[in-house]
Amino acid sequence: MNIHFGTGGWRAIIGDGFTKANVQLLTAALAQKLKDEGGADRGFLVGYDRRFLSQEAAHWAAEVMAGAGIDCMVVEREAPTPLIMFSVRYYELPYGMAVTASHNPALYNGIKVFTRGGRDADEAVTASIEAYILRLEGQEIPVLPYEEGVHTGKIRIVDPMNQYIDAIIRAVNMDAIRSRGLKVVLDPMYGVSKTALQTILITARCDVDVIHERRDALFGGRLPAPNSKTLAGLRSFVEENRCDIGIATDGDADRLGVIDDAGEFLHPNKILSLLYYYLLRYKGWRGPAVRNIATTHLLDAVAAEFGETCHEVPVGFKHISGRMLETGAVIGGESSGGLTVRGHIQGKDGIYAAALLVEMMATTGRRLSEIYQEMVNRYGAFEMVERGYRFSQAEKERISRTLMEDRLLPDFGAAVEKVSYADGCKVYFQGGGWVVSRFSGTEPLLRVFCEMGTREKAAETAAAMESFLGLEGRNIE
Repeated sequence: MNIHFGTGGWRAIIGDGFTKANVQLLTAALAQKLKDEGGADRGFLVGYDRRFLSQEAAHWAAEVMAGAGIDCMVVEREAPTPLIMFSVRYYELPYGMAVTASHNPALYNGIKVFTRGGRDADEAVTASIEAYILRLEGQEIPVLPYEEGVHTGKIRIVDPMNQYIDAIIRAVNMDAIRSRGLKVVLDPMYGVSKTALQTILITARCDVDVIHERRDALFGGRLPAPNSKTLAGLRSFVEENRCDIGIATDGDADRLGVIDDAGEFLHPNKILSLLYYYLLRYKGWRGPAVRNIATTHLLDAVAAEFGETCHEVPVGFKHISGRMLETGAVIGGESSGGLTVRGHIQGKDGIYAAALLVEMMATTGRRLSEIYQEMVNRYGAFEMVERGYRFSQAEKERISRTLMEDRLLPDFGAAVEKVSYADGCKVYFQGGGWVVSRFSGTEPLLRVFCEMGTREKAAETAAAMESFLGLEGRNIE
């Protein structure tokens, strides 16, 4: 099976594409790339999450690196992806990897590759890795057995968790949080955020409860992605125990989901907008924002009021982090729950974002629902609907041809301002609002996102696209 990187690394079904042979092949390609670029003497780092075969796959990767003569550090604990990114930067390494399939279903696993500074590998890097893979296919890959590698020092076990936690503690106003005595409940969704996030919040004197904290490679039979459907248990806990906030993270803790004080699911678009608004208005920061094409334009409205710009990029956090570096942006994020803030790692971090939300509640002395209502009063309503559709190969070709080649569109009943084909098909309407249709880079799905002034109008517009593409009644979201 060919190994291809999507918007969030390489992911495949366990036992089909995700196999020991493919993990070794991908790692061997990285090892050769590292040598050719003259960075082998700096070493490499690998970490892993709680998924089935994640630890084993991390060991397979370390054995290949050691077999290639490259020193390899292993974060030998179930680790959040943001911790691995932080570690690549902390140890000043040219590359590192996390074994994870993030929020994908339990039958998937995968690998995320990071470059110098802890950034997500961009298309140029992943294309280069794929080229190395093609050259190495069929060749014997030398390995050094894991225990032997540890014994000889070619494989070194490290644990930078304390340094990562301390970096977040330094970045948030812990004194303000300590003064509030907030009641918080965490839902790691059977993933890896508990140790870091619970430590940070308890250090800030929060009253912290945790649900769904044990390891379960099947994620309790749910998708390990925080959304309104998967967080029913968290909502119930918040309501029954009168918590100030419920915080959930996805399987590898780079995405965030929130239940507010009123028991309402706070969409990631709202979280991202709240934090940008807080940093500009309450903390006095200045700078633009960056979002992908499927993320709320409320960010644009906030930026405009403060004389700033909101930059739009394709889906894939590597595009967000790259544009943030170019523009000095304050914040960057996506509607799926990933975000980062200037001065922290150059990638998604649900743990840091959660700590910053708690800081916002503490320093303003207001509930999340109150602050968001203030934003609605200033900027108006921005309501989004999201839909996902499975398809056959023939349907994918038909839909792609219709939207991207023939460039046909339905009658939306609204005047179209412009259409972008930079990443899927995005239609911008005069007077505000938009709809985008694109094939997911991490799952075999066609996704449709629509944002309008009311949820009813957004649903109506998304339904028009659904009907036009012959997908009625097939939404799985």
